[in-house]
Amino acid sequence: MDFEIKDGVLVKYHGNDAYIVIPDGVAKIGDHALEKCSSLKAVTIPDSVTEIGYEAFRGCTNLKSVTIPENVTKIEHCAFHDCTSLESVIIPDSVTEIGGWVFEGCANLKSVTISESVTAIINRTVFHGTSWIESKRKENPLVIINNILIDGETCSGDVIIPDGVTKISNKAFCDCPNLKSVTIPNSVTVIGNVAFDSCTNLESITIPDSMTIIGKGAFSDCRSLKSIKIPDSVTIIGDCTFDNCISLESIIIPDSVTTICESAFDSCTSLESVTIPDSVTTIGDFAFYGCKSLKSITIPDSVKTIGKFAFESCKSLKSVTVSADTEIAINAFKNCPLLKLHKI
Repeated sequence: MDFEIKDGVLVKYHGNDAYIVIPDGVAKIGDHALEKCSSLKAVTIPDSVTEIGYEAFRGCTNLKSVTIPENVTKIEHCAFHDCTSLESVIIPDSVTEIGGWVFEGCANLKSVTISESVTAIINRTVFHGTSWIESKRKENPLVIINNILIDGETCSGDVIIPDGVTKISNKAFCDCPNLKSVTIPNSVTVIGNVAFDSCTNLESITIPDSMTIIGKGAFSDCRSLKSIKIPDSVTIIGDCTFDNCISLESIIIPDSVTTICESAFDSCTSLESVTIPDSVTTIGDFAFYGCKSLKSITIPDSVKTIGKFAFESCKSLKSVTVSADTEIAINAFKNCPLLKLHKI
């Protein structure tokens, strides 16, 4: 049998036909199931399929046509990666999750239809290297789909994100060296993971009070960013959010924040002072690691735990006041030669 099916999953297609019809009853096209089927030109997917797996059609270089049925809810990472002959695709409104790099490298993909209800586009890598994304960028360097800003890679100078955008997706402006400033409207509630990572010339950004989530590594390696105000709608400063922001001199942490996560301000070498509000209960591992200009900090009684190496190599740190009840991990203040730790 050409189709290897187990428990409703198409595990592998062993044939070499140009046109195939996947049997009805298959619920998932499994990971790598049709990967590198170079003879495949068209495939019919039955309505029973709800999920298309990781690299399911990757490298099907002659695949020109595929219809994703209305019952599919999930398309996993790289599902159609490097299908270089694929010309068009329709993503139905049933889809709630689209992984990264799904259509990356589909150089001839010119037509993409995305139903208005689809809000699952994770990041710009979904369509990276397609004719469609290149065309969209020429229309407007801010590529917005269903109120999600998915791509700003070609932006430069001062950028104003239009009102109505609700989310800045993962990697939207990642590695955008010519970006100077960004104004975000009140309609935006989420900044995705590494959204502005390595925007090395980004000097200022306005974050509205509507913001509830700032993703991991959102401003990592923004080396020209000098100050930022986090709105009081944010409760968590995530992993590596401001990692290696070497020009960051000051930061206002609002009293809505309860957790400063791992490496949140790691290697912010210009940061001289920071006030931690009494809403914070946790300071994660490496949170202020290598902040060599930090001179003093008051840690409120609300903080229950300080993670490993949280303030390691803060070589200018002279004074820290902390509750005697706070659990301080091993090496939390390692290599702080000037430090006087006051427990009260």
